[in-house]
Amino acid sequence: MALVKVDFEVGSDGVAVITMCNPPVNALAIPIIKGLKDRFDEAARRNDVKAIVLTGKGGRFSGGFDISVMQKVHQTGDITLVPDVSVELVVNTIEDSKKPVVAAVEGLALGGGLELAMGCHARVAAPRTQLGLPELTLGIIPGFGGTQRLPRLVGLHKAVEMMLSSKPIMSEEGKKLGLVDAIVSSEELLKVSRLWALEIGERRKPWIRSLHRTDKLGSLSEARDVLRTARQHVKKIAPHMPQQQACIDVIEHGVVHGGYSGVLREAEVFKQLVISDTSKGLINVFFAQRAISKVPGVTDIGLKPRKVKKAAVIGGGLMGSGIATALIVSNIHVILKEINSEYLLKGIKTIEANVRGLVTRGRLTKQKADGALSLLKGVLDYKEFKDVDMVIEAVIEKISLKQAIFSDLEKFCPPHCILATNTSTIDLNIVGEKTSSQDRIVGAHFFSPAHIMPLLEIVRTDKTSAQLILDLMMVGKIIKKSPVVVGNCTGFAVNRTFFPYSQGAHLLVNLGVDVFRIDRLISNFGLPMGPFQLQDLSGYGVAMAVGKEFAGAFPDRTFRSPLLDLLIKSGRNGKNNGKGYYIYEKGSRPKPDLSVLPIVEESRRLCNIMPGGKPISVTDQEIVEMILFPIVNEACRVLEEGVVIRASDLDIASVLGMSFPNYRGGLVCWADLVGADHVYTSLKKWAQLYGNFYKPSRYLEERAAKGIPLSAPASSIPKSKARL
Repeated sequence: MALVKVDFEVGSDGVAVITMCNPPVNALAIPIIKGLKDRFDEAARRNDVKAIVLTGKGGRFSGGFDISVMQKVHQTGDITLVPDVSVELVVNTIEDSKKPVVAAVEGLALGGGLELAMGCHARVAAPRTQLGLPELTLGIIPGFGGTQRLPRLVGLHKAVEMMLSSKPIMSEEGKKLGLVDAIVSSEELLKVSRLWALEIGERRKPWIRSLHRTDKLGSLSEARDVLRTARQHVKKIAPHMPQQQACIDVIEHGVVHGGYSGVLREAEVFKQLVISDTSKGLINVFFAQRAISKVPGVTDIGLKPRKVKKAAVIGGGLMGSGIATALIVSNIHVILKEINSEYLLKGIKTIEANVRGLVTRGRLTKQKADGALSLLKGVLDYKEFKDVDMVIEAVIEKISLKQAIFSDLEKFCPPHCILATNTSTIDLNIVGEKTSSQDRIVGAHFFSPAHIMPLLEIVRTDKTSAQLILDLMMVGKIIKKSPVVVGNCTGFAVNRTFFPYSQGAHLLVNLGVDVFRIDRLISNFGLPMGPFQLQDLSGYGVAMAVGKEFAGAFPDRTFRSPLLDLLIKSGRNGKNNGKGYYIYEKGSRPKPDLSVLPIVEESRRLCNIMPGGKPISVTDQEIVEMILFPIVNEACRVLEEGVVIRASDLDIASVLGMSFPNYRGGLVCWADLVGADHVYTSLKKWAQLYGNFYKPSRYLEERAAKGIPLSAPASSIPKSKARL
């Protein structure tokens, strides 16, 4: 492991070069922050030091504050773990230094890294260096003076835009804005920075303390207009993100009361936000995203992923065409197989439309789109399969058809070929039952639309080889998906966990709760749409088929509602035919279709579960919990059975696969913030009132009784048989 340190070297020119060393991005870990203070103090004391250059090792300045420190704060509740960087280091030690300090910036200066650079008296950057303050993506605000210095260097409007969007700019734009003083080649960076620092000391270049500047802030009324507009925008697009409004408030405080007062206010608000639920959630997602790359028995046994140059996709329907699109835009040759020319042509046209859509949205250039489409070839037989590295089957959910396909694949594909199925529900052992290559069979479960949604569920059986899993993980990364390795069971991890979602909604409706109230409250919670609009979108046939699958697998906790059947019989099929719970008209948002209410009433009559024949009385919060807590309950079973490696895998999968709000940290993290005891007590009460659908799982009951977080490792409870 590389040594985390801060180097110090004084040249014959009298310039002390202070170098942050913490690869790969020179994160501002506690030892780095302490080392910077010590090295700057040493430079201040030494008579042979005329000026100072601050830089980072390995072609990178700094990627910002070490986020693991905030994770430790969340685990311990000890906010004192966050050091005083803003005043003690950046203001008192760097900005108020009696010797000039120049930042030599290369590669990236993000978050706290850019804040350190802005505290220096000048910034010299290499070309194509990334500069930005992305802290808001972690539920916090810049905490080392960034909210005060950036507006004073680039102007209020641009600074607000950079902070609220969290998007970096390049050093070339930074030079135009005034954030960077000069751009020089990487080879000349240190030399020019040393000379610049000396010239500041000799008064041949300006000695600028950016916190003292006001020339780019404009008048107070102009500043307040900019901030008022920003507040309105944030209120509209990020109502659940308190750090956005807090950032604007802190900027305004500095504009009104001065930069130093703004720095003090920023430090105070920063620490408040670090311990907020939003920060806990977003930082949990940050680390969950990184944890999925570690799969015991796969990534830690010395294997290297094999390259997939050519792939085949069987089935050109919605999923197959989306998968093929994801592959070709990532420079992988694709053979698309269909059963006849009509279906094949339709599949190819869908892929072409997908690629054009990516161009329209600015995610692909026309040139790259043309190159991607040139990698696609359509076929009606298996002749082209002789040299493919991977096959992904994406046909309808019919066991006999899938079994026949995999028997054929075994005959026509080379021995090293990955044999993957995109099934969302069928047991992989059944899919590969009639082959002798079960070690090559794996689930590659994409989420629709497959070329857009970022999650790839990699499903393994007891026989799937580790090499195959590693290969597919690499494919996932190449096609810009986040691969989560899961075990083999009905619905796998994500669909299994979320199968109570629509069932809970149907149960509430049959208990007398309004359909549109449920959808509105779930949307307000942060999901992109409620369960009934989601059913409209996916189609009732899909919902019926999935419901049947889960009813067969989990009959003890399945709620059977007549509502979908009644809707289908009335000629409704959601968005597919423009008639569902909502009215779908081109160019306008879905509107509640009140003519569906008599059908809902008929469902309630047939179901006959309303206590005393009257609708139940529930609060808005209870409605949200009665829909989401059963999902948490199923997640507990998934964790207990070892379907996922760790709880955070379910968190990232719920965010990327089901659009669970990332600021809530993912499903399990959110449940832990709510509290296992509250989830358990609520479910137990509802089970007594409304039946086994709400019956708490053993895992949840044990965790609640012992006060152990749901996300804690399995060693915290009695061991159960793992399924991975």
